[in-house]
Amino acid sequence: MTDVETRPEEVGQILIKVQDDLRQLRENLTAGDGASISIEQLQSALSKTEQGLQHRAEQMLSQLNNQVQTLPSADAIQPPGFIALETTWDLRKQTQGQQRVQMSQGYGPRERLRQPNPPGAAPLLPLRRGEVMQLQGLSPGQQSKQSLALRAVYNPHSQSNRNVLNDNFGIQLPLIPQKREKRPAPKPVMGSTIEPLAVLPKANRVDAQLAPPPISEDDARKGILSLIERGLIPPAAQLTLDPSPVKHRIVPLHDPEDRNKPPCTPEVAPALAGVRLDLVSKPYESQQETMARMPVIPPHPQSIPSYSRTTSGKSRATSASSQKAKTPATMKTYEMPLQPMKPVHSDLVLAPPPTTPASGDFKMISHRFAVQNGRIRDTTSEFLSFKQHYCLTWGSIVTMLRHVEKMLSNFAVPVAFINGDKLADLAEEFELEIVPSLDDLLSCIVNRDDVENIIYKPGRRFKGPNGRNIASAKIQATWKMYRERSTYLEYRRRKWAAGVIAISWIMHIKMAKVRHQLKQVRLDNLDAFRTRAKKFARSWDRIKKSKRVVIHIPSLGLNREIRDSIHDFGIRQNTQMARLCDIRDPNVDVIFISPVPLSEETLQYYSKLLGLKSAIDSGNVEDQGEFAERYKIIVPEAIKSFPTHRMCLSTLLKYSPQTMLRIKNLIRGREAYMMTNVPHVDDLDIANYLEVPIFAPEPEVAHLYSTKSGCKRIFASAKVDMPPSEYDIYSLGLLHESMAQLVTENLLVKRWLFKLDDEFDGRGIAYCDITEHLKCYRWALKEQKRYGDKWSKKWAQEPVFIKILSEIGELLEEHSTPVNTKVYSTWDKFLTSFLSKGGIIEACPPSDSITTLTVDMLIEPNGTSSIISCGDQIHADTPFSCWGVSVPQASVEPELLNKCCFRIADACKSRGIMGYFAVDFVTFIDPHTMEQQLWALDISLQYSDSLAMFQLMSFVSNGTLNTRTHVFDVPPPKQEAKKRRRRLHGTDEDQPLNTNRFGVMSTRLLHTNLSVVHYSVFFQMCRAHGIGYDIKEKQGTVFTLIDSFNREKLGMLTVGETLQGALASFARNLSVIHQEISAPNMQGETNFQRAIGDIEGILGTTIQNADEEETDDTPEPK
Repeated sequence: MTDVETRPEEVGQILIKVQDDLRQLRENLTAGDGASISIEQLQSALSKTEQGLQHRAEQMLSQLNNQVQTLPSADAIQPPGFIALETTWDLRKQTQGQQRVQMSQGYGPRERLRQPNPPGAAPLLPLRRGEVMQLQGLSPGQQSKQSLALRAVYNPHSQSNRNVLNDNFGIQLPLIPQKREKRPAPKPVMGSTIEPLAVLPKANRVDAQLAPPPISEDDARKGILSLIERGLIPPAAQLTLDPSPVKHRIVPLHDPEDRNKPPCTPEVAPALAGVRLDLVSKPYESQQETMARMPVIPPHPQSIPSYSRTTSGKSRATSASSQKAKTPATMKTYEMPLQPMKPVHSDLVLAPPPTTPASGDFKMISHRFAVQNGRIRDTTSEFLSFKQHYCLTWGSIVTMLRHVEKMLSNFAVPVAFINGDKLADLAEEFELEIVPSLDDLLSCIVNRDDVENIIYKPGRRFKGPNGRNIASAKIQATWKMYRERSTYLEYRRRKWAAGVIAISWIMHIKMAKVRHQLKQVRLDNLDAFRTRAKKFARSWDRIKKSKRVVIHIPSLGLNREIRDSIHDFGIRQNTQMARLCDIRDPNVDVIFISPVPLSEETLQYYSKLLGLKSAIDSGNVEDQGEFAERYKIIVPEAIKSFPTHRMCLSTLLKYSPQTMLRIKNLIRGREAYMMTNVPHVDDLDIANYLEVPIFAPEPEVAHLYSTKSGCKRIFASAKVDMPPSEYDIYSLGLLHESMAQLVTENLLVKRWLFKLDDEFDGRGIAYCDITEHLKCYRWALKEQKRYGDKWSKKWAQEPVFIKILSEIGELLEEHSTPVNTKVYSTWDKFLTSFLSKGGIIEACPPSDSITTLTVDMLIEPNGTSSIISCGDQIHADTPFSCWGVSVPQASVEPELLNKCCFRIADACKSRGIMGYFAVDFVTFIDPHTMEQQLWALDISLQYSDSLAMFQLMSFVSNGTLNTRTHVFDVPPPKQEAKKRRRRLHGTDEDQPLNTNRFGVMSTRLLHTNLSVVHYSVFFQMCRAHGIGYDIKEKQGTVFTLIDSFNREKLGMLTVGETLQGALASFARNLSVIHQEISAPNMQGETNFQRAIGDIEGILGTTIQNADEEETDDTPEPK
């Protein structure tokens, strides 16, 4: 097969030559003749040997790969020292070198094994038959197999490792579970895997008159529903299926009388069912066919899963619906598949079936028997048949029969018919269980309705045997129940009453303890307030000249009833945003507590307004600065917690711990004091927490002297003129007597006013025109004229007083009218509040031209009194409510007004009043004396809105009020130095600059249409109409934003060189704003028009007064 001749001995000859050469070299080395050995000879010998071996090895491998070889016999004798592959080595007792030697000895070159034996030596392998010589060693197949086995042995992770060691060496390795790497799940295929189905073309969807496209066979196989959904078949199409899936057949009708026919007698077919279900006669069937229709015996009951059943009669199912597996012996007739009956021949005798069922496999349709007077008629054929049918389960049925008999006997039921089958089912269910209920027993009775009518008849229970004993026991039980229940109910009532009393007493004790604690806390706060007030008074001269922080809390500490009646109470407290202008003093920093949240737009406006301070001082618009560090606007967090509670700002701040802590951190280490509006008791808690004094009187003192009756005491103590009045009226009789006495003493007064003590801003006022409706008025005038100067005597007035007193009650009831009908709609409601809260009766000035003044004063902690501002009031809503003020006042001589104000200040000082307060006066011309009168009307111990707006006026104009002359002056504008020119003869000198300024201010501007205009648009509109403020000339218009979100209310200040100019500018601004934000069909709710009307009246009066002054100043011609 190959060209190479098989001569393995040539390899041996080569190795023998190499061995001889190496032995000769060793001998030379041993002899010591190392010089005669050359390296070239050694290298040439080795290279020849290597080339020869390599050449012969290639030939032998090529020959062996193409030659078929045989395996050695099993009984071959191995030479001594030969190590087979199957030999195992003891790795524990041999070193690595010994193992390597044995392996080299056991696995020598293949050519060495094939060398011929020396003479006389035993053959390496036994000679086979027919062979001259057998080669030693393994065949290539064995070598490959054993090399694979060795690889498996060396690799413990190989799958063949366990099998190789077990087969070759008998070693059983333990099973080591290997963790298989989890292959990642294949990625899901996104998108549709089927081709889209054809739908109705767009042209057919647009135009329904086009012919529909043809339907292919593939589309038809999808079904009619798919074609309708895709639009290939119109939804309103009428479809006809051919052939129709519904097949019509005539239904056989049965005779209703056959339903109640008795079954065939058991003598005809004792082993077959005898129920007729069909009237159609069928041919006679053989006995084998009949038995083939018999039901198959069901499997053993254990192979059927069991179900739990309840003992309730209402939830119990019948035997036909039971899930329990039954054998033919226990199955009822109507549970088995029934077969139609065949015509019976008289001469036919049926043989029994191959397997006769046990007794009870077949029964009649129903077994009915009667129970008469509580006894079963056990001799009737129906009962005997029932007993025979259920003979295997008769024990449990007898127990149930006894229950039925007892029930019918107890209620004295004359006759009852029992359904035996239902009774048997009931007995099976209640076997060895609880006693059946009445409803369960009634379910077995055929004439249940009749029996129920008898049973549920009152007193029927006592008609049966032993009825008297049962009735007596029932009466005794009922009486005992009533007695015990009555006792128990009485016990429960007493226990409940005791619990209520105990809880009420505990609550009373706790409430008393809390009241005592609160009272003590308030007393401690009041003591701390007085202590700080004394210290504050001693240090005031130093504090007002040093750096300080003023905490402005514009809180209206009014009564709860008044707060609840004020709409937008938070906005009403926020009308004093102009308090921020206190930073005009470089030593004052302001912390303003806002009662409502402010928008970012509002905060930016006040930041720009307060930043004008530098520009106002210098007169240059470009000199604007940043004063954000000198003022802080803080909103208490409790505003969000009490959105519907109309609490005053002091109470909200008290319940805002975060805001309180922030304020305390801001004033730490600095001189500070609080400045409120209407004092409240919670101001003491805030001041005690912040440890600062309050620039106001005690809350109780402020509330006492802020009432209408308290004002009269101060005015009487100050000895200033005030209208005829009576105060501290709390009863109807006192009201009538006081009213009659005042009318008698002042018959010339036409209108009388009734004012509530604790109301403010002209809300609690009613009036009555006495002279127009008093019947005895003319007679009284005659009596006054008759007595003349003696009319002031009581004896002269007594007849008139008695006459007026008899008429005054009816007159007040019919002709008295409240001013503010939104708060007090009728006189009766006003009178109720008047008598409960107290009030005064006051005369209205007897003149048609009346001017009301407001003077804001200050009593410093050290007792110094001063006038801060004074102005004439502007009325819009009512003549008794202040809507705005024109500053300074121009109605009364300053000397007279100052004299009255300082008298009132001294009276307040003597009563411990300190801080800001406002005094209202009224002036008019007396029609009899034609002299100007000045009456003191009211005192408000609070920081008023007019004072806040005056601070704004002083801030934007940098002016001051001369309290002696009541003139508001501003510094003249800075002018550039000009060259002085010679004045020509006959020319006038330059007119001096007018530094007088008048201001018209109001915080009560209301217009509902302002809510649709943002502030940025509003200011652009004002700028377009020339409504603005000139910093250089110190005149113009400034707004105060008090409602950030509804934007329906705002304040406005107009500054002019003359009073007429300021009033005209104010009226013009109102008119322009109203025209810009209103439409003919959307006028909105506003008070602009009424204010404009009042301003026009004031303008007419001022112009008339100016003309009279010019006339008086004109010299008379000589």
